[in-house]
This record gives sequence, structure tokens and C-alpha cells, in this order.
Amino acid sequence: MTVIHVPGSKSVTARALFLAAAANGTSTLVRPLSSDDTEGFAEGLTGLGYQVVREAERWRITGRPSGPAVTEADIYCRDGATTARFLPTLAAAGAHGTYRFDASAQMRRRPLAPLTEALRTLGVDLRHEAAEGHHPLRITAAGIRGGELTLDAGQSSQYLTALLMLGPLTAQGLRITVTELVSAPYIDITLAMMRGFGVEVTRGGPGDNVFTVPPGGYRATTYAIEPDASTASYFFAAAALTGREVTVPGLGRDALQGDLGFVGVLRRMGAEVRTTAESTTVRSTGTLRGLTVNMRDISDTMPTLAAIAPYASGPVRIEDVGNTRVKECDRLEACAGNLRRMGVTVATGPDWIEIQPGTPRAAEIATHGDHRIVMSFAVAGLRTPGLTYDDPGCVRKTFPRFHEAFAAFAQLPARPEPGPGNPGRVPAAQG
Repeated sequence: MTVIHVPGSKSVTARALFLAAAANGTSTLVRPLSSDDTEGFAEGLTGLGYQVVREAERWRITGRPSGPAVTEADIYCRDGATTARFLPTLAAAGAHGTYRFDASAQMRRRPLAPLTEALRTLGVDLRHEAAEGHHPLRITAAGIRGGELTLDAGQSSQYLTALLMLGPLTAQGLRITVTELVSAPYIDITLAMMRGFGVEVTRGGPGDNVFTVPPGGYRATTYAIEPDASTASYFFAAAALTGREVTVPGLGRDALQGDLGFVGVLRRMGAEVRTTAESTTVRSTGTLRGLTVNMRDISDTMPTLAAIAPYASGPVRIEDVGNTRVKECDRLEACAGNLRRMGVTVATGPDWIEIQPGTPRAAEIATHGDHRIVMSFAVAGLRTPGLTYDDPGCVRKTFPRFHEAFAAFAQLPARPEPGPGNPGRVPAAQG
């Protein structure tokens, strides 16, 4: 058995940073993810005047319920979607100030309109400086009264998360009716974390898609960040593909992250999955079946499945993942293009991809600057040696030491001899 210690969740770390900054008091985040995205978020908070103290395993954030400490700031959000969507929302709740937000060329291309239109509906003075519905943007904060909203979160659940977390900072709270929602499990993360910071959101109405958020603010707390389930998917997929056994501690049956549901896909393909209160284990003979699967709720793991699909005994069809076309890149076409370079037969549609079984050959993977493309095809590289990447360093976005950790995993024997208290261990270090 190989034990993989996965770095902290990006999604949980980003939400915790927002909630801690908005809370009354000083919060401590235990084992947060240290990566380009989360460090960019922390630097953005610092630029807005929040006190952030980063140590190796603990980050301390002194909250400001009244909003940013500075009245002017120019914040660069790098490639981080959570940074680029959450920080403007946080700043908009401030009592007064003018704040400009910009981001990388990659992030500038990603849509923002449903969120910024919702903020405008709430009375926020918000201007896009170039393309409407995209960064850069400028906000003149004057507090937010609150009220009712209708939101389409069919492109990204982050729009809804940003507004839910905003709710307690408004004078009257928010009532949000959601017409479309993708990646719904991420909203469960948001609601659970808000509860951890002292706010209970009521959910009801048709389809359980009406969210009532009370005013009153957050209270500071100590919050432990669980390991990243999306990152764990690469190691689980590697176990399934190569006939190994992998255990990830910290992702048990009560884990917040919906992407742990990826192991259910591997189970359908023939892998054995065991989930306890403390961990999840995947083991396999290395023989996988084809399947048709809806991945709307776990779409960040679509590239992981796409990368191992050619090694299955039958076709793999992934459906309802149209939102992956507006991630760091068009992930559907990125996966399809790379698989074709490897000699695999692939078809795509607006929201689906179908991959035929084959014998992939080595090729250079076009990463499109997307960390998930690199990490997914690294799994394929376990069965097809010689894969290279045009931008291997883009993994720094969420997992700076991925290549070292994955190389250490790859060098372990597929069937290690058991020893007393001596399972194979791969520390997936963050630094």
C-alpha cells in the first residue's frame, strides 16, 4: 500500500481566506494550500489592507467586518479564478474605497458577467475597463444593503459561492434564487464552511435552489484545511491504471469536497474503493472497463478520466461537462487534441467527449497553461512512457511540487512487499 499525503484543498483554502478576512477576530487556517493561486489570494488580501501572517503550516488572518483597511488599491489576481471572483466581492462590501482588479491574460478570458451583474443589481458601482463581463474591473465601495437576486450559475458555481459569502456582510442579508447550477457539490463546501464561521444559510424553494443568507457577519475560528480531492484524483487514477493500491489520509466519508466522488467513477470501471472515516483507498488489477458517465458535479476531474480512458477495454463517454470549456482553457478540446496526438480516436460535442480504447504513443502534451492538463496526462505517462509537456511548470498554480511527488510515486514497485509498519509513503510536499 502506498500512502499519499496530498496538499490542502485550493477550494477550501480560498473560501477560508475570504471568510477569515470578513470575520470578527483573528482566524487560524491549519495546513492551507501554499500555491500560486492561494498565495495570490493572500497577497490580494494584504493589498486591501488585511493582516495576513503566513507560516509553514498555519496562516493567521485578522478579519475586518467593515471591509478593506485601505481606501485605494490595485490588485493583481494572477491566474486564480477564486481570487478574481471572490476578492472583488469582498471589497464591494466595504464601507468606502475604490479598488481595481486585474488578472492574467488567461483569467481575463474567463467569464465574470453573471457575478458582476448580480453585484450591480445590489447597487454596487462596478465598471469593466475593457471587455464587458471580464477583468479588469473597478469597484467603488459604499456598503451593500442586500435584498433579492436571481442568478445563473450554469457556467461556474463560484458566482454563487461569492454571493453566498457576501450575504452576511450586507445590511439586510440576501435571498438568491438560482436558475442553473454547475458543480453543485462546491456549494455544499461553501455552506459547510460558512457554518464553521458562524453563519447558517437556509436552503429551500423549488429544486432546493433558493438560498436565504442572514446578515450579521462571521466569527473568527481555527479552521483545518482538508487535502485537495481534485489533486488526489491523479493518484487514485494512477492506482487504478497501474494495478497499485493508494491511500489518501484526510479524505474520508465526511470530506467536504464533491470531487472525491471521482473514486465512484473508478469503481464503476472495475477498481476497488474503500472509504473510512479517516481516508480513502483505491486498488486495482490495472484492468479498466469503459463507461458512460455524467460528470457535471465533478467536472474538474474530467481531464483525469479522459487521460486514462484510452487504456480501458471499451469506449469512455463523459457527458454534461460543457462548463469545462471556460476553465483555464477549453479542457474538452485540450484533452481531445492531446489524445489525438497520442494516436487515440476521440469525438467531442458541445458538452461531451467520447474516447475509444487504443494503444497511445508518446507525444508532447499541449498544456495550454492549465495545471490540470499536465497532472492528468502525467497519469497516462505511467502507461505510455516518453510523454513531455510544453509548460510543465504551470502545476505551480495548485501543486508546486507535483512532478517530484508523482515521480516518487512512479518509482515505487507496483506490488511492494509488505513490511511491519512500512507501507510505501509519498509525501506530496507543498513548498
